[in-house]
Amino acid sequence: MTSLNNYNVLFLCTGNSARSIIAESILNRLGADRFTAYSAGSRPSGQIHPLTADLLAGLNYNIEGARSKSWDEFAADSAPQMDLIFTVCDNAANEVCPIWPGHPATAHWPFPDPAAFEGPETEHRVLFANVYEMIERQIETFIKLPIDSMDSPTLLKRLNEI
Repeated sequence: MTSLNNYNVLFLCTGNSARSIIAESILNRLGADRFTAYSAGSRPSGQIHPLTADLLAGLNYNIEGARSKSWDEFAADSAPQMDLIFTVCDNAANEVCPIWPGHPATAHWPFPDPAAFEGPETEHRVLFANVYEMIERQIETFIKLPIDSMDSPTLLKRLNEI
């Protein structure tokens, strides 16, 4: 791990426009004293979904530097070393992930893709809010884990049970 009580966490999704951006934002807010969160995509869309931006801005998140980016940025030698990697969509869990330096712990937390929804904008916004709440609950549970005192097998088991 990076250092005691300070962990780098990467949230991966296919497009890096909604779920992974939301997870990064939530963990950086709720777990700022122990975690630094990042997000990326296997096939980044190149932009944050407008409803992701609206939702996070409406919840007073600073999204000024947020962007859709490739996971290749985090596989580079100059990238921060990741301690934990979470896939947050079904597509990313079935894709071949790059080999990460330091062999970080990985887990899959599947969430519905609000960016893929087609329908009325009001329903779309409700779906984004619902997915935000699901991710927030998951992260609230995650940050309560006594990670510092867990061995790797126990940590992996607990991360996948959340």
